[in-house]
Amino acid sequence: MKPYDYIIVGSGLFGSVFAHEATKAGKKCLVLEKREHIGGNIYTEEIEGIQVHKYGAHIFHTNNKKVWNYVNSFVEFNHYKNSPIANYKGKLFNLPFNMNTFYQLWGNEADTPTKALAKINEQRKAYAHITHPRNLEEQALALAGKDIYEKLIKGYTEKQWGRPATQIPAFIIRRLPFRFTFDNNYFNDKYQGIPIGGYTKLIELMLNDIPVITSTDYLKNKEHWDSLANKIIYTGKIDDFFNCHFGNLDYRSLRFEHEILNLDNYQGNAVVNYTDAATTFTRIIEHKHFEFGTQPKTIITKEYPQEKSDENEAYYPINDAKNQEIYEKYKQLASQQQHVIFGGRLAEYKYYDMHHVIENALNVAKKELMETKDEK
Repeated sequence: MKPYDYIIVGSGLFGSVFAHEATKAGKKCLVLEKREHIGGNIYTEEIEGIQVHKYGAHIFHTNNKKVWNYVNSFVEFNHYKNSPIANYKGKLFNLPFNMNTFYQLWGNEADTPTKALAKINEQRKAYAHITHPRNLEEQALALAGKDIYEKLIKGYTEKQWGRPATQIPAFIIRRLPFRFTFDNNYFNDKYQGIPIGGYTKLIELMLNDIPVITSTDYLKNKEHWDSLANKIIYTGKIDDFFNCHFGNLDYRSLRFEHEILNLDNYQGNAVVNYTDAATTFTRIIEHKHFEFGTQPKTIITKEYPQEKSDENEAYYPINDAKNQEIYEKYKQLASQQQHVIFGGRLAEYKYYDMHHVIENALNVAKKELMETKDEK
């Protein structure tokens, strides 16, 4: 008999939820984490009394009451709502696109919903001939017109993806939500917030009493770890699992510059996006505002998008046609691995919001644990 029912590779949301549910069902689990800490990309670290999102901003939002109740069973969430600001060459605009944005762009020409819609439609007319957009630029111009595209979309998106908008697939921006109210809340979801005390606290409580080994790369000693468990829950990069047999999948990565400032308030908002092309970072995060902090100092983080390499982390899958074709081959191989369950953003090569990761992990755990129960 093997010492563990499951070895979970990765202590991000998918792995932690599965480990918690399996342990609750009486299964023996071991969690392996490649990094020196748990939590994956939602890891937060307390510095100067501030919960710092070390790998970029994470704002929880969902309409799924089951998922909301689930995360709140571990920690209490505050009432933070995401209302980012766009900085275009020193001028500030509210996001998402709403009546505040339209007034900031066009003044009295867009000071009512009727006038704002008319202005947007006027801008769209110049691109009415684009009926089948071939790339993101054409898609955005057809949806929003020149002003919104050039000031609030083009520069930011090209920095994020590291290529001209004419080389980015159109599906990335299939629709643009226009909100004809003075509402700066980015998400429409019923439940929104940040865990009080940070996301690391959430993961710690999910993994309470479950053995975790950090700074350990499962793939470097795969046969050993496989010999210790009946099944593996794998949340790492799917192409790495198969030794990049069909080639590398492409990802975008990020570089973070954290800075402690002897100020109580740097920018007055948690998230400010820099949408011009000349500014090399995409946004500045001021972490204390996620929890309405009143600490005497503040901490900011500048985010610099970059290409994925062996030296940095994979963050965003590039789901263009070429990469999807490669992924489908890996997915086929994965389906043949009877002792491995693949889950999460990297293993499924899919951009997931946090609530979707949790929902999927709960569903996978329920199915798997029911099947093992039926086998007895």
